[in-house]
Amino acid sequence: MTSISRTMLSFVEGRQRFNYRVAGIALRDGHVLVCREDDDDYVLLPGGRVEFGEASDMALHREISEELQCVGRVGAHLFTVENFFARNGEDFHEIGTYYGIELPAEFPFASGEPCLVTQDEGHDLFFEWIETIPSALEKVNLLPRWLHPHLAELPGRHRHLVVDER
Repeated sequence: MTSISRTMLSFVEGRQRFNYRVAGIALRDGHVLVCREDDDDYVLLPGGRVEFGEASDMALHREISEELQCVGRVGAHLFTVENFFARNGEDFHEIGTYYGIELPAEFPFASGEPCLVTQDEGHDLFFEWIETIPSALEKVNLLPRWLHPHLAELPGRHRHLVVDER
């Protein structure tokens, strides 16, 4: 049996990194699901890097299965974002594709504490539901910051954004 090579669409050139990331926006009772990896000082939406030859919606479906250990439904394509930012000494050029996602009704919901802890690629992942109000998003340091004003009311149609957070 031959193993299939997995190539993530992320590469480094000097101090610059290109990343193609897909993420899901799961909302429940005025809260959004976020993920903290290990002891990072920021949280992200659930998701990950797209693999070479993989459609973005299928990448998100794979990431939900791997990280959240459930079968979720990938919904509407909400945002495509060309995001420029600096983190950990690297300048990122990231293409982000964001979808609404629906998790099973039995997926744990608890506000103010991790509702799920899993592992992925040797890292501990802590998932938590956070209120979509700006002060709560600031408190947990949700990245990227452009998300903050958009989570309380998602757009009715796809939006393309170019954001420079350097």
